[in-house]
Amino acid sequence: QVHLVESGGGPVQAGGSLRLSCAVSGDTSSNYCMGWFRQAPGKEREGVAGLYTDGDITAYANSVKGRFTISRDNAKSTLYLQMNSLKPEDTGMYFCSADPEWDCSDDLKFREIAREWFGYWGQGTQVTVSS
Repeated sequence: QVHLVESGGGPVQAGGSLRLSCAVSGDTSSNYCMGWFRQAPGKEREGVAGLYTDGDITAYANSVKGRFTISRDNAKSTLYLQMNSLKPEDTGMYFCSADPEWDCSDDLKFREIAREWFGYWGQGTQVTVSS
């Protein structure tokens, strides 16, 4: 079992920054496919950033490239999403996701970040960007 708990969301003005954290508990000895998704009201959940722990392979949605950075701290069993130059369209509920049984290293290189890669999800943290 994998348990994920997000934190760090909140209100921020356009142009500002936030860092989201996702505490991961469970079997952290294996390699994981990990990701951050967001969902705005009335819209589908979309992948914004992904990471495969073997080699720290990362990928980003085009809408956040150059502004968001996904990273992890093994010692703290925590996944992060650093979000800079925030825009009102970044508003939404942000979800952390993980799966210890999916090798997404090739997927990250060639495909959009997809919900079906992940079997575990956090409860979400709200990010609201005002103009």
